Amino acid sequence: MKKTTILLSTFLAFFFMACEGPQGPPGFDGLDGRDGIDGQDGINILGKVVDIQGTFDAGNDYSIFYEFPQSIEVFETDVVLVYLLWDQTEDGNGDPVDIWRLMPQTRIIDQGLLQYNYDYTFFDVSIFLEADFDLATLLPGDTDNQVFRIAVLPAEAAQSGKLDVSNINSVMSRLGVTEKDVQKVDL
Repeated sequence: MKKTTILLSTFLAFFFMACEGPQGPPGFDGLDGRDGIDGQDGINILGKVVDIQGTFDAGNDYSIFYEFPQSIEVFETDVVLVYLLWDQTEDGNGDPVDIWRLMPQTRIIDQGLLQYNYDYTFFDVSIFLEADFDLATLLPGDTDNQVFRIAVLPAEAAQSGKLDVSNINSVMSRLGVTEKDVQKVDL
């Protein structure tokens, strides 16, 4: 008997929930707020990606300096990421595929520990080598014609928790930048 009562109650509850009655009377009209003056339209701030190539030597104190041109606007709240072109491989069609690593990157070489590092302001980026040995003993493969990819992320894009900044493809996708959009600079 108890089960029948519960089953009948449940059935009646669903029956009454599914019914619709006539539409009720409209509510009172609210008062519109005072219209203000329209402001200026904001600007759409997009991130930028630039490839730079340079050589580390004693003449530049084993650092590469890149000053942002006027075409790249960087704000104090923006995040600047630098990637080192670590290696190249081939895809299934034999086309080259770049392998990028987020800096800083540390290498263990015969002389000791070598670190590629960087710092930035909203005016420039400085990429430099740090080591626990004399940098003059480095081989040309570690210093000459090194390629770096600099990505400027607006604060809004960088604060999103789902962005994998270690993956340059993920960053470029978030910024809406394709490989052909990347500006190349030889220093």
